[in-house]
Amino acid sequence: MTPVPAGPPPRRVSPSLRGWLRSVGFTLALSLLVAAGVAGGGQVSPGVVLGAAGLGLGVLYSLFPHGMHFAFGTANGFAVYACLYVFMGRAGFPDAAPWAKAVGFLLPVAAFLAAVWARRSALRALAEARRPFDTAHLPRMMRFLLALAAIGVVSMVVPEGRMPGPAQTVSLLAAMTAVAVVVAASVRDVVRLLVDVALIFETMGRRLGRLAVPITAFVTVYALLVITFASFYRIADGLSAAPVFASPAGPFRLDFADALHFSVATLSTVGYGDIRPVGDGVRVLASLQVLLGQLLLLFGFAEIMRSTRMRAWEHGGEAERPSGGAPPRPSRGNQLGKPAEGGESGAVPAGRRRASAGEGA
Repeated sequence: MTPVPAGPPPRRVSPSLRGWLRSVGFTLALSLLVAAGVAGGGQVSPGVVLGAAGLGLGVLYSLFPHGMHFAFGTANGFAVYACLYVFMGRAGFPDAAPWAKAVGFLLPVAAFLAAVWARRSALRALAEARRPFDTAHLPRMMRFLLALAAIGVVSMVVPEGRMPGPAQTVSLLAAMTAVAVVVAASVRDVVRLLVDVALIFETMGRRLGRLAVPITAFVTVYALLVITFASFYRIADGLSAAPVFASPAGPFRLDFADALHFSVATLSTVGYGDIRPVGDGVRVLASLQVLLGQLLLLFGFAEIMRSTRMRAWEHGGEAERPSGGAPPRPSRGNQLGKPAEGGESGAVPAGRRRASAGEGA
């Protein structure tokens, strides 16, 4: 038989490209969420937010194709910036021209991208770093953060809102130009901050992954309590001749969706007040659910602490093992079930070892 020639091996996506695809997806999803949130506020168009996010990610990908941490940090920083801009614009410049609001939003973004492009060679190692998070440079980064905070405070304190629309337009553009200058002048510190933010998120994700078992147990028991007590509330209301729950409008019959809502509010001790028990039996049930919720919180906290201590003990035990990886062999006395010279466990107490060392000295 004629052998069938093997086809070309499947192309594998490089880890850097996969990381950047995740970063782009995360950034666009977060930007879309922020854009939908700011829509209708009259401060910045959702299209401007999405366009700036897409343009920024495209430029950064072309400059730093391996800067995955930088991409995640930039996504988070861009979302925070969009929220702060909307808040500051509504509070300080409500009557500025719409075109000025769009230009003001884009000024710091354009200044940041231009500064990164101009200093791309010096920033490459920093943006593509995979180093652990270090707090030694935080005092230096605080300088540009304080400068940005000062611009924000001045914009909030000076009563631009009482000025006519044209004056607010000029003030908004002046404030955002000052922000752009600070960002461009401190671009190295901004990049370092964005990378550090991503490293913090990565560290937090690893720590949460180690707590998957207690977190899953807590969520499972929490959901079980919510559903169980919601069923109790629904059954109690159905068996009663009169409604045992009331809303601000008066007594009403509880359906299961309302029962779930009341159960979650009771277990979390939020107490919105939109649904309240008026029957003695359901009041006892609600009190019992609150008590069980507090016990569940204590159980969850204790399990998380126990899991943390166990992992620390395991890592410490592994560090003390010999290089071969096998645990130390017990003494012959221990193998025969007899105590060795150091006591029941065959180990010499630390205090006696120190005393013996002192006598020998």
